[in-house]
Amino acid sequence: MSDKINIAIMGFGHIGRYLYENTLNSDIFNVKIISDIGNIDSLNYLLNNNLRNKNIGVDVEGDFFVFNNNKTKFINSVLPGEINWEAYEIDWVIDATGKFLDKSILNKHLEAGAKRVILASLPNEELDNLIIPAVNDSGISKDDKIISAGSSTTNAFALMLKALNKFGDIKCSSLTTIHSYTSDQPLLDIANPDLKRSRSAAKNIIPNYNLSSQWIEKILPQFKNKVFSTALNVPVQFGSLLDMTTVFEDTFNDEEQINKLVDSLALEYPDIVKVTIDPIVSSDVVGMKESFVFDRLGTLKIGDNMVKTLAWYDNGYNHARRILDVILLYRNLD
Repeated sequence: MSDKINIAIMGFGHIGRYLYENTLNSDIFNVKIISDIGNIDSLNYLLNNNLRNKNIGVDVEGDFFVFNNNKTKFINSVLPGEINWEAYEIDWVIDATGKFLDKSILNKHLEAGAKRVILASLPNEELDNLIIPAVNDSGISKDDKIISAGSSTTNAFALMLKALNKFGDIKCSSLTTIHSYTSDQPLLDIANPDLKRSRSAAKNIIPNYNLSSQWIEKILPQFKNKVFSTALNVPVQFGSLLDMTTVFEDTFNDEEQINKLVDSLALEYPDIVKVTIDPIVSSDVVGMKESFVFDRLGTLKIGDNMVKTLAWYDNGYNHARRILDVILLYRNLD
């Protein structure tokens, strides 16, 4: 248990960079390999000039990232299986490319010598497990080799459902995530078979699909046919909002009754859930590590048994933290 966990990060986009930043001064994690299709100098420029990570002090020496004399080797690679992870004694490969979502191709990391693989996004199909910290982490197993940590939206939605379900049975819950634009959206209008996705992310509110409810039904079967999720991508670079409308089987008295449920969850999991009474907006949650920041001022009772709730989240930085949390869960299991 005293040895560090050796990690390889494949894909050095914003999630990959946040993962690396979160391990720089860690006594637990050791990032031995970073793999990406870009060149190391360009990637280091982005790392040190990010909105959150300004001047974090990472240098480049040849094909190594260097921080406080600790070196992380950089390898240009495109596909899982191209790097011999066993040669580098890699315990976990974090696939943060966003491209390889099927179990068969993720398995190539295991064939190349990694002990486990964690996907930094939702998969296309069921893997060995999908773990949301503080929700279904009791379901981990030593036999799990290919795991998903879900998505930032899935983590936030599942946790909110956990809090609200303490009041009583949920009849149904509908989520709209007002989500910052993503790297696969164009900044200018461009031809795309998905016509709405062809429009400029910088100028439009764009309705989009969201798969969180589909996966929550799999990991929390008590919500089967009771949850629905969709998304609106908006011209904001960072910071997103869960807008949930939940109908209970039973009636309740007022908003405070609901707010106290989330207060209780925040006390139980202070590193994952935060509650605020401040009139915050999206930029106020940039860089926050919690899965969500519950907006007490946004709770609205509708009728006898319906409530509208708001919860903010940084849809990048916080997810990097949850991925590392999932790895720690398995370390404790081993």
